[in-house]
This record gives sequence, structure tokens and C-alpha cells, in this order.
Amino acid sequence: MKKSTLLNSEISYVIANMRHTDLLVIGDAGLPVPDGVKQIDLAVTKGVPDFLTVLKAVLSELRVEKIVFAEEIKKASSQIYNEAMELIKQMEREEKIVITIEYVPHEQFKSKTAAGRAVIRTGEFSPYANIILSSGVVF
Repeated sequence: MKKSTLLNSEISYVIANMRHTDLLVIGDAGLPVPDGVKQIDLAVTKGVPDFLTVLKAVLSELRVEKIVFAEEIKKASSQIYNEAMELIKQMEREEKIVITIEYVPHEQFKSKTAAGRAVIRTGEFSPYANIILSSGVVF
């Protein structure tokens, strides 16, 4: 049995096959998934699993060099945004890296998800609780 934090085999598989600049999306329960993009549906019920729990697990295994948020998250779901930023800052300190953060309007965010290797659907019911992670390199 796998020993590390991330136990979901589909997510582990996607991360293991990501290359530099590949995109992985973590979304709330309502984020649309474009045709042709793999959906990994973790949603069980409202709030389960929540966005931050899934983000933390993914960040434990994926080297990230860039992140995209919908700019609306700052006001509509400020607590989730602030906690996500704390996770990102913690990762930067621990891995001694700098992660570029980009903010785009939600409509543009949804367009960007079409380039994702996968969209992970959570049970999060907070508006705009979505993130695009761009894979970095470990060397």
C-alpha cells in the first residue's frame, strides 16, 4: 500500500505523468469540465472533500511553478483563498522555490482549464474555489 499523503490512485497517476508546464486543475463542485479533459470526481456530498484538503494533498506530491486563480476568489471566498495562499507560501519556504501567481477573470479561468491534464472535482460549495497548478521540475 502507498505510504505517502496522497492515496488516490487516479490523482497519483496524473501527477506521475505530468511534465514541465503541464496543468492540473482542482475545482469546486460546480466547475465545468471541458470535453476531452479527464475528470477525477472526488465529490461525495456538500463540502466533502473540501477544496483545501485536496489542495494540500496534491501539493504534497506535485512540484508547482505557477498557479492561476480566478480573481473573484479573493472577495467571494476570501478565507479559502487566504488559507490556500498560506499553503503555497509554506511550500515555497520548504522547497526553497518561488511560485508565480496569476489572477484572471473567472470566464478566462474556465477557458484555461481546457489545457489541463485533469480536473479534480471536490465537494467544495464555496464560489470560485478553483485553482490551476502548473507543474515545475524537481531539478
